[in-house]
Amino acid sequence: MKDGVAIITGAGRGIGRATAETLAGRGYRLVLVSRNEAELREAAAKVKTATLVAPADVTDQAALRRVVDQALQEFGRIDAIVNNAGYAPSRKIEEMTADEWRATIDTNLSATFFLSQAVWPTFRKQNGGVIVNISSAAARDPFEGLSLYGAAKAGINLLTLGWAREGQAIGVRVHAIAPAAVETGMFRSLVTPEQYPTEKTLSPADVAKVVAGCITGELAHTNGEVIWLHKTL
Repeated sequence: MKDGVAIITGAGRGIGRATAETLAGRGYRLVLVSRNEAELREAAAKVKTATLVAPADVTDQAALRRVVDQALQEFGRIDAIVNNAGYAPSRKIEEMTADEWRATIDTNLSATFFLSQAVWPTFRKQNGGVIVNISSAAARDPFEGLSLYGAAKAGINLLTLGWAREGQAIGVRVHAIAPAAVETGMFRSLVTPEQYPTEKTLSPADVAKVVAGCITGELAHTNGEVIWLHKTL
């Protein structure tokens, strides 16, 4: 959609930034969200499109509602959201603290619900919209220590199916993309190149292309499904 508007969380780096660059190349105006304003401004400087920098804590429901309001004030519509923000501490069950539990669930799962719920009335009014949820291969086969992260992402997969069914009557599509290892800072904070070679990882741009296909309709038939991505060697 020419001049469509997309909100992207976790937009300052990795998959989020790559998604911003890809959607900008397809004519989308952008609302970039994360807690790190400096990274958002760096990302905004790299795209040639109208961009709203909206620093926010994605675990704060009220903050995400304000982002939606800001997007509507700036652009008058919202056509897509990409729930990409993530947090993945590597902890075995006996090591996980209550705070880390809450942060993992809130950043990955609750934030996806908060933003999707906030934008749903706009999609209903427009009779259309797209939600793309970034899941993970950890939802079905987590590395040791990532069971909580995988559980949060598995929750996203189920929400995707349920929301896709709810959205059919108002023209809303909901997709989940579950990549295997992606060459990002978060992944490399968990696994070294010696443990998982770079040649086996996807690039953020690989994932961004699939996100764009879901939003623009090239992958419309995957509505409600989980798209599992992995590097083919």
